[in-house]
Amino acid sequence: MPSRLELTRQQILAFRRRAGDLDERLPPGADSLRRAAWAGLQDSMPRAALLSLHVRVEGIEPSSWEDRSLAQLWGPRHSVYVVAKDDFAVFSLGRFPDSAKNRERAERVAAQLHAHLDGERMLDREAGRALGVNPNVFRYAAPTGTVAIRWDGARAPVVWTVPAPDVDPADARRELARRYLHVFGPSTAERFAAWAGIRRAPVDTFESLEDELLPVRSPLGEEWLLASDEAAMRAEPAAPAPARLLPSGDAYFLLQGAERELLVPEPERRARLWTPRVWPGALLVDGEIRGTWRRAQHTVRIDTWEDLSPAARDAVEAEARALPLPGLGRAIDVVWEDRPGT
Repeated sequence: MPSRLELTRQQILAFRRRAGDLDERLPPGADSLRRAAWAGLQDSMPRAALLSLHVRVEGIEPSSWEDRSLAQLWGPRHSVYVVAKDDFAVFSLGRFPDSAKNRERAERVAAQLHAHLDGERMLDREAGRALGVNPNVFRYAAPTGTVAIRWDGARAPVVWTVPAPDVDPADARRELARRYLHVFGPSTAERFAAWAGIRRAPVDTFESLEDELLPVRSPLGEEWLLASDEAAMRAEPAAPAPARLLPSGDAYFLLQGAERELLVPEPERRARLWTPRVWPGALLVDGEIRGTWRRAQHTVRIDTWEDLSPAARDAVEAEARALPLPGLGRAIDVVWEDRPGT
């Protein structure tokens, strides 16, 4: 086995910004949408996926999350996700249960839903009422690759069934692991399982990818990186964007445990970003998270952790006012709630 590549915090964060297209927006188009959704876009907060697209791709409009090249499903950890339609099997079958008991439940619920809907679309709560089950149970059928949804954030999701993908679940899981490592890497099988909502760490999946992985040592210990990403990891960091407003649940800070310490070293700041309830958005300025933000209707409130230069504040305000939010009817107001040093 080759010696482990030693990585620094600065290298890892620069790589993740590059892999996540946060330093420079991609041009408009379906290819860019797919690249922006390479590890999926969490959409559990209404229209979070839209804002995650906005920070990565030029020309995003309020309806861009409904682009014909995209689809919604219950993805990692049974959360609502927007993914490229071509990647539907990766984000569904890639989480197919390991245990016989959970596989049986997923397939049974999927078959019941398919038989009841009979080609129609229905609110999940109405389907649940008709079948005498809590509609949340349909989330457990999603890893069969046969359950699609549409959720606009205003009411219960619409659910329907689709033909099972002609993909081996093991192949789908390997591809899901590749996606995870490219966007969140370096990492481990255990952290991949936590992100994907898989009960056991899929050590066999990582072992089957052995020829594609590079052993590395980061501030978090011994981890794995896609070998194809080594050059990007070693490259000189690109100039970071002046400002980006990352929505709640954005992949850049969708982290747990020690991974959070790497991104935000200060404990008091971590507590303000990863709150016990609904997370705020993250304020990314010059490549570092320097505060949080929240929105209510047409007002965006910025809570900074340190003093920002006039140029940085202008960049933040420009990003806030460009948010492609539907139905506002007026310009966005930016309110600063500076609490530097706290």
